[in-house]
Amino acid sequence: MLRLLTHQYRLPLRHPFTISRDSVSVQPTLIVELSDGQHRGFGEATTNDYYGMTMSRIVDAIERVRGLVEPIDDLDPAELWQLAHDQIPDQPFAICALDQAAHDLWGKQQGAPVYKLWGLSIDQIPVSNFTIGIDTIERMVAKLNEVPGWPIYKIKLGTSDDLQIVRELRRHTGAVFRVDANCGWSVAETIENSHQLKELGVEFIEQPLPADDRDGARQVYQDSVLPIIADESCIIERDVERCADRFHGVNIKLVKCGGLTPARRMIGQARELGLKVMVGCMTESTVGISAIAQLLPLLDYVDMDGAALLAQDIATGVTVDQGICHFASENGTGVTLTASVCEAAEQKNA
Repeated sequence: MLRLLTHQYRLPLRHPFTISRDSVSVQPTLIVELSDGQHRGFGEATTNDYYGMTMSRIVDAIERVRGLVEPIDDLDPAELWQLAHDQIPDQPFAICALDQAAHDLWGKQQGAPVYKLWGLSIDQIPVSNFTIGIDTIERMVAKLNEVPGWPIYKIKLGTSDDLQIVRELRRHTGAVFRVDANCGWSVAETIENSHQLKELGVEFIEQPLPADDRDGARQVYQDSVLPIIADESCIIERDVERCADRFHGVNIKLVKCGGLTPARRMIGQARELGLKVMVGCMTESTVGISAIAQLLPLLDYVDMDGAALLAQDIATGVTVDQGICHFASENGTGVTLTASVCEAAEQKNA
């Protein structure tokens, strides 16, 4: 039988993180722990106002499946995911945290990293970008200079000074740029900006239009000189097919789709449709980033800088150093909560 615990934390960020629609300086997150008495597996879901996922909503959803999870003797992450999804189909953030914890525990039980149990090799994997949130141009330059040496920087845009921001940042690095407008541009802006951004060394544009602007997405797909990657337009499995002929690729977020189990299926669908595949993060700690790392051999692009944006982490596991992923020595997804955090969590749940 399993024991299910939940731990709530507030993750302080190094800098306020601003995108086109909001700004955060502390990121609340829920850690789900599954234990078989010998091994402990951990998964994560951050809160998100845009998707209406509050801490209380995520915790309540976890409690609704406790009675299904704790009697399990022979853990199969895919079967557990299906049980949870059947019970709480509208709660992907909670299912994600549970699914990550199940994979971490399963790998530790089997004595191998998750990616190896999936039959994958990490000989060739993409490097991660580092994200520069919206701020004054001077502060965005300062943020860039704080973390030199990353091969790729993702620049959050959606302001009246977008092109000026990219031009100024380009003066300070020769790294590849990606830009993400988080639904903040119009069709005309996107097409016009794509020409100048291409000259500035931008690799692709992520989610320039509102998620429901499907006609606009098709026009941008046809007329942009840069590839367009879906984010807010690609949340769950059925969205992948809708992105064909509207986007050149999809950015899959584990918390939005419900964890590693559906993410692998989404990757397969995208490949069949000829779409590029990216996996991104939602300012998770090392718990969530370590789960993302298991998918690296399947990806074209990755954004797994969440833990690097934090002022203080709550776990050890996978690390990302100047874009390079270093896998943990621990099995599963490789996660261990830090000693002080573990002690506080155990006291809370005693």
